Amino acid sequence: MKNYTITVNGNVYEVSVEENGAGVSTASQVSTTKATAPKAVAKPASTGAAGTIKITAPMPGKILKINVKAGDSVKKGDVLMVLEAMKMENEIQAPQDGVVASVNVAASESVESGQLLASLN
Repeated sequence: MKNYTITVNGNVYEVSVEENGAGVSTASQVSTTKATAPKAVAKPASTGAAGTIKITAPMPGKILKINVKAGDSVKKGDVLMVLEAMKMENEIQAPQDGVVASVNVAASESVESGQLLASLN
């Protein structure tokens, strides 16, 4: 007899499986407990006050690298961060010259389309 713990739709089941000689297994439910929800990952607080120029995610994806921090001066076209979407790395560039007012995401964070990534003044 083998014992397994299986989670289905948040319910945890302790299952014992008995092997029959014919190669067919039967299962019986031993006990049921409610799984606890996974802990939410703390979102990073934005660094600095929001600026007047908003830079948003063009598509859903994951932030791979952040090249700037609040207070950095940037020129139009400078790469602020790299967003991975559909296995491709997309450079998020500064739309104009300015100073980074805030960075609202962290590396490895998943973002949705339209989500605020950073702002410039």
